[in-house]
Amino acid sequence: MGLDEVPGTVVSVVGLPGDQKAAEADPEATRMIMKTNYVAPALVLSALANRMAERGAGTIIGISSVAGDRGRATNYVYGSAKAGFTAFLSALRNRLAGRSVHVMTVKPGFVATRMTRGLKLFKALTASPDQVARAIVEAQLTRRTVSYILGGWRLIMLIIRLLPEPIFMRMKI
Repeated sequence: MGLDEVPGTVVSVVGLPGDQKAAEADPEATRMIMKTNYVAPALVLSALANRMAERGAGTIIGISSVAGDRGRATNYVYGSAKAGFTAFLSALRNRLAGRSVHVMTVKPGFVATRMTRGLKLFKALTASPDQVARAIVEAQLTRRTVSYILGGWRLIMLIIRLLPEPIFMRMKI
């Protein structure tokens, strides 16, 4: 693949929540969630980042999750994989600083897709795929580094991150 064949913008949209109970009982289920949400996208984006850096231009957009902002008992395998992906994107962004390659992390919160079908979601915190797409384009154009799609998630996750661990553990979320 020549440098002219590397896309100008790459968007990594991967999400496999898996089944937390199955992951607790089966290391293979855990491996699949971690490989899908962190390992595979990190490997692909690393290779593309190298090519973009060599070319001196490009944009990498990784869709992570608010689930990675703080480890929750109810989805800790998925959340930890997304936390790893968020940290990877941050490190990649820092590595590529000054190389004309923009790396953005997107944390959409709930999105009305097949992945969330059947879940009881709070409508004010659930975005449509069109909302997500428009917000990503806007965030890319303004060269944001981290973007929460719905503003409410930024505040909610700030509060959750600031809670002392003993209080957070009692919340059972």
